[in-house]
Amino acid sequence: MAGSSSTFVAALTAAAFATVGFLAFQASANVPADLTEPQASASSTTTRAPRDTRNPTALPGRSGTGARVVYSVDDDRVWLVTEDGRSTHTFQVTPGSVDPLPGTYAVTSRSGAVTGTDGTPIEHVVRFTNVKGVSIGFSAAVDGSAPVVDPIRKTGGIRASRADANALWKFATIGQRVVVIR
Repeated sequence: MAGSSSTFVAALTAAAFATVGFLAFQASANVPADLTEPQASASSTTTRAPRDTRNPTALPGRSGTGARVVYSVDDDRVWLVTEDGRSTHTFQVTPGSVDPLPGTYAVTSRSGAVTGTDGTPIEHVVRFTNVKGVSIGFSAAVDGSAPVVDPIRKTGGIRASRADANALWKFATIGQRVVVIR
């Protein structure tokens, strides 16, 4: 009797391993080639979003709908946009050496205070993508400095003033959409 119960347990264990192995194989067939670099959504575009030439701080056209953070890599500007499409706050930023591609992303992580890739203490870090292993996100230097541009070290920090980064921190929680435009 004891031998048959251990045989039964061994058979169940083998069946469980076979099932898990099959499911892992099936899942791996649908995984993107590079999980370390999230891709911009299919709506990404390389054309420049329309601007109001009389009001350069106005929210650009074709920058999405609903609540979102809009970041223009060409203008080095951020807009915080409410669900009804109103821009409640806009500000200039200083990017690092690596820019995200135009597209729609989501906030993936946040840190209250860390050290930036340039060695500067930063706060209110809101990350939304990676480009070739470089984390891209918004932050503020505690001392108010701009990112240190180093031709060798790749930096993805998009620095704002402490007040602007604080407003973004309150607005851009995990999952918040970030629309990157040209």
